Amino acid sequence: MTTHGGATDFERLIEACQSFGPYCLIGGLAVNCYVEPVYTLDADLVVISRNLPGLTARLEEKGFRADIHPHSVNAVTPESNLRIQFTTDERYQAFLSRAVEADVLGVRTMVACLEDVTRGKLWAYTDPHCRLSKRKKDELDLIRLAETYPALKPLYPSALREQLDQL
Repeated sequence: MTTHGGATDFERLIEACQSFGPYCLIGGLAVNCYVEPVYTLDADLVVISRNLPGLTARLEEKGFRADIHPHSVNAVTPESNLRIQFTTDERYQAFLSRAVEADVLGVRTMVACLEDVTRGKLWAYTDPHCRLSKRKKDELDLIRLAETYPALKPLYPSALREQLDQL
């Protein structure tokens, strides 16, 4: 994986997250833990809401630049292509108690359980405010998950289930 420092930054990110209590990956890197991986430079996470300001300050001390947005806190370093996003959507808080450990980019990391990864992808896929390319990426992740775990299909909207049934 070519991340121009992203793998090292990912390790630093996880170390910082571990020092602030429960956390877990929820996006494409999480999907990659359950199906054949695809290339992504995004690390999407959830942490305990009240710990996010302290974690953001810690990351800034470690050289990350943090930007606060209405539904997320994004972090990057100037020398890396890794894009970090902490969701502030309260729906994801319940994922923390069901997270499982996995190896991600060579780092032992907490990852949302399969059902929660799927739930989060469904929320993103059905969000009318997301740009079309993002929704299509989420659709592809959902298809990849359903092909490997057919039992997930009943969770999907009917239009997506119909596409999967045509395969």
